[in-house]
This record gives sequence, C-alpha cells and structure tokens, in this order.
Amino acid sequence: MASVLEHLDALPGGAHLRAAVAETGVPAYLVGGAVRDLLLGRTPRELDVAVEGDPEPLLLALGGEAERHPRFGTAVVRGDGWCVDVARCRVETYAYPGALPDVEPADIATDLLRRDATINAIAIRLTDGREVAAPSARADLDAGVLRVLHDRSFLDDPTRLWRLSRYRARLGFALEPKTDGLAAAAVDGGALERVSGTRIGNELRLALREDDPAGALRSAVAMGLAPWLDPDERRIGVVAVDAREDLVTLAAALAPDTDAAFLHELGFSRAESEVLLRALAVRAGHHRPVGARASEVAEAFRGLPVEALALAPKEDRAAVRRWLDELRHVRLEISGDDLLAAGVPRGPEVGARLEAALAAVLNGEVPGDREAQLRAALAGP
Repeated sequence: MASVLEHLDALPGGAHLRAAVAETGVPAYLVGGAVRDLLLGRTPRELDVAVEGDPEPLLLALGGEAERHPRFGTAVVRGDGWCVDVARCRVETYAYPGALPDVEPADIATDLLRRDATINAIAIRLTDGREVAAPSARADLDAGVLRVLHDRSFLDDPTRLWRLSRYRARLGFALEPKTDGLAAAAVDGGALERVSGTRIGNELRLALREDDPAGALRSAVAMGLAPWLDPDERRIGVVAVDAREDLVTLAAALAPDTDAAFLHELGFSRAESEVLLRALAVRAGHHRPVGARASEVAEAFRGLPVEALALAPKEDRAAVRRWLDELRHVRLEISGDDLLAAGVPRGPEVGARLEAALAAVLNGEVPGDREAQLRAALAGP
C-alpha cells in the first residue's frame, strides 16, 4: 500500500494532509472514492478522510477554511489549491426509508459497512498505509463489480441508486446480480418517490458533472431512475463557447413536456429553468428563421440563450453558427437618444426605427457608419 500513499503525496493537498495527520497523531484513513481511484490508477476527484474519534485536531492542523456540519460529524476544508472532506467514523440509522441518517461514532471497520458499494468500502491508514476493507471489497474492485453492502441499502438511502448508476457509467463496472435485483425492486417499489425532489436534483447535477454526462444519464435511465429523461446526443448541434454544457446536455435529454414546476421541484433556479424551457422550445422547432437573410436569422435567434440554440433542428445549424460567430455581435452606432434628438417622438416608433436600421445593416443594405445608420432610421421602418 506504500504506492497508494506515494500517489497521494503527489496530489494537491495530499502531502499536506499526511503531514497534518502525523502532527496530530489522530487515527485517520483515506476512504471512499479516493482509495478506489488510486487503486485503479485513476486521479481522485476528491480526498475523503475518516477519523476514529474527534476530527477537530486534524481540522485545526490542516488550516485553511473549514466548513463544519456538526449533525453528521463532517467538514470540508479548503486550502490553496486543495480540498479535503473530513468525517468522523460513524454508524448510520434511518428513522424511515429515504430519511436523512442519524449518526453515532464508530470505528473504521463499522464505518466502511455504511458505504454505498463495496468498491468504496476500502480504507488506507494515512500513517503507514495499512488497509482495512469490507468483505469482498478488493475482489469486487478487481473484478469491476458494483455490490451493495446489505439488502436494505437502497431502501435506507434511495439516492444510492443514482450513485451506482454514475459508477456504472464512469468506471464501466457491472451491477452484481443480487444488487441488480435489489435496485430493480427498490425502483419498482417507489423508493425514489420517498426522496425529496431537491435531493434527486442534486444527484442529477452530479451526473451532469461526469466526464461523460450523457453516458451517466443513459445509465440512470437504464436503471429506471429517471423516466422523465430521454438522452440523445444527436439533438445537440452548435454549442457556443460561453454555453453551460450541463444545461445543454440536460435540455437534450428532458422530456418535451417538462414544465417549470418540475424543474423547480428538482431545485433548479428560475434562471436555469428558463434556459431549459427555452431550449426545449427551440428543440421543438418553435424558433426557426423564416428565410436565409441575416435579418431573418437574427429575428429568430435574438434573445435566446446560447444553450437553447445548441438544440436547434439540424437544418438550422448553419444559421445558428452564423448567428453565434457573426450576426449577434453586430451593433448599431446610434441609439434612441439620437432619434429623439432628431425629432422622432418618444414611444414605440423609436424602437421600430432602430430595429429597421439594424436589419438593414445586417443585410448589407446600409453601411456600418453612424451617419448612414441614422439616415436609415429616420427614413422609417
């Protein structure tokens, strides 16, 4: 196991973490996805540490900014370029299926048994590299198998279904047959209906942050977790550099009849929901240019989020590229104040004249200089 610690030392914050553990002498273990990924030769996404006993001395030794969550005995510590999740070893009980857990202190061996899958139930002691693992954990990791640690795993915490679906997509691992059956039974029994929409939304957002987000969504659908998704990457066309790719991926996968209330239930902000709904409208063909003239392309696409334009029908993608690369950057050199100063009465006519002038500039009918634009605007729409 020395090689695991050597790889840890090379990661941001890894050597600092080990030095803090050595300074305090607390019994601390690297756990979860960090151990799994290091054993697989992958770079961990995060550093998770479990401490037997009070984690406070380690938090103080780590320095940085600590965000504590006393109910669960956890904390997130951030420093210069590194982040470490620290938790007290614990045992969890659930007042009812789908509830947040009640926790009590425990040792590392007991702590590992509360994990979502055996491949995440391996711990490496940070002082000397000693390994502690749940039964079959190393064998499952070597075999590429996803196995839960007890039969009530998905009933206690149905969000584990989403986590296993992500591991399935990310690692290419297969569900162990009994685990596959337990997952299907939990879904069929309505386990996910006992979880708040916000928690499901959080799991969805984690899936969208995967290296292959569409693959993660397909995995969730295959396991029956999200019947309201239909992932199809062929719907995605021209993606602007300033677009949020997570929203583009999700918009390509959402059911056409998705509404604002459902997105709100999943915890998406009003602004995010608006982008997604506009994207669904574009996907459905509700914002198509009536012709190929520049002004017609601009009229169809102006005001739409760039994420929505990525869902334009295939036959409109050249027009979208033209809008994104060229037309959306065209601006008039005049403003409403210029028209008012020239005697145009205040009101809707000002905007109409400016729109007409911009259309003429876009179509190459009026030069780009200020005087020519003002003449075009004063000539009327």
